[in-house]
Amino acid sequence: MTKSILITGASSGIGYDAAHGLRDAGWRVFASCRKQVDCDRLKSEGFDAPRIDLADTSSITSGLDELLNATGGTLDALYNNGAFAIPGLLEDLPTDALRENFETNVFGYHELTRRVIPVMRAQGRGRILNCSSVLGFVPAPWRGAYVSTKYALEGLTDVLRLEMMNEPIEVISIQPGPITSKFRKNAVPKFERWIKPKESARASDYEAMYDRLYTETEPGAFEWHPRLVTDAIKIALSHPKPKPYYRITPPTKFAYILKRALPARALFKIMLNT
Repeated sequence: MTKSILITGASSGIGYDAAHGLRDAGWRVFASCRKQVDCDRLKSEGFDAPRIDLADTSSITSGLDELLNATGGTLDALYNNGAFAIPGLLEDLPTDALRENFETNVFGYHELTRRVIPVMRAQGRGRILNCSSVLGFVPAPWRGAYVSTKYALEGLTDVLRLEMMNEPIEVISIQPGPITSKFRKNAVPKFERWIKPKESARASDYEAMYDRLYTETEPGAFEWHPRLVTDAIKIALSHPKPKPYYRITPPTKFAYILKRALPARALFKIMLNT
């Protein structure tokens, strides 16, 4: 039987590459997106593409219902991937902006996962993969909202893993490092909506961020192809005893070593310059 997987945030980057890679590996991929126009584009590429906006309960319900109707009520794997960032200093970040970031990056994952667990339990199998980040275990300045959501997601994933240990459901954290995608470009509207740099007590410090947000169009020196994430996902889905964490890209693995080896203050000095 063809196995099925639901991928959120599949319009570009990691999710898009995973959708193609898993379909090529024989999976039936439900490549969901927040915008209908992206769902339509993926449908034109031959994918099942239900619309799921992780910040919208009704779309989570209707998107999952569409999938279950198509599969006869089964789902072998869920890859929670959709997320966004709001760059800026935490002191300049409105609390409502942080709430909005958590709504998609954490609460949406939780809501969709809760709806999927009974399906997997009833069929006696399932794997839940949550896309975290290197910033889920080390901090970085100017990324406070995103870091906060990924730290929270790590806790959510760890506890769910413990609670599922006597169930036929594996829970896995995917921890990519810097990956080439539209992630930075997609952060610009959020930055412009929520952050008022000219009103900041540290207005001059935003100049370096402008360069990264508005002028860097080529992949960074330490960015890696999303295929590395897709390859790790394939292993996590197929291995009889998957690892709880898949740390992807050399920067992620190096950051994990530094976190274990260095005193906190030394680590913070390094991360201050990332």
